[in-house]
Amino acid sequence: MKTSIATRLGSVVSAALLAAVSVGVQAYDGTNCRAPGNCWEPKPGFPKVIAGSKWDPKHDPAELAKQSQAIAGMEGRNAKRSEHFKKTGKWVYDVSKL
Repeated sequence: MKTSIATRLGSVVSAALLAAVSVGVQAYDGTNCRAPGNCWEPKPGFPKVIAGSKWDPKHDPAELAKQSQAIAGMEGRNAKRSEHFKKTGKWVYDVSKL
């Protein structure tokens, strides 16, 4: 008899704990959302304007232009490849062989 009473008591206690924890989790999610899905909050001391602050990444414009230059070169090579393919029907990857 003692084991069944202890088992029942343990079940009741664990169910009560589970209910208390789940109610607590649903009550607070840790964010103050301005709109649904817009829940980002800056930490205290974070500036309203990033430019000129210590969080400004200060990217070099020449470094940022490298990607657009690489994409322009890639598009130029692909144009040469597709033009060659239209003329000959053969796809060549190495543009120097065209």
